[in-house]
Amino acid sequence: MSVINFEKILGNHERAFMIQARRTSVLASNIVNSDTPGYKAREIDFKSALKKSEGDLMMLQTTSSGHIQDASFQSMGINLKYRVPTQPSLDGNTVDLNAEKAAYAENAVRYQASLRFLTGKFKGIKNALKGE
Repeated sequence: MSVINFEKILGNHERAFMIQARRTSVLASNIVNSDTPGYKAREIDFKSALKKSEGDLMMLQTTSSGHIQDASFQSMGINLKYRVPTQPSLDGNTVDLNAEKAAYAENAVRYQASLRFLTGKFKGIKNALKGE
């Protein structure tokens, strides 16, 4: 009986998908806080996060089945960075709403592409296992 090596089959697409999901929440937080005085816009450097995640398991190891998995950014090796504002507001808020919306839309397209790719890979595995 052979074992399926998902890391070999999926490559870095699973990690990319997870990072894009995290980036979605960061961008959404920026958009929601666009009118919050003093709020500093955050961002994930996708390329460095993906590179740092290579070889990582993306989740903390647990020593007991009762432990809760940590889904935080640090457990994925993602460091949030502050966005450099192009035109900071007088109240200290650094969110550029148009830039955040554009980044959110771009990330959504990339997220959907990764999802379609992974779905296609799993369909192929399923068909192979069925002998089709």
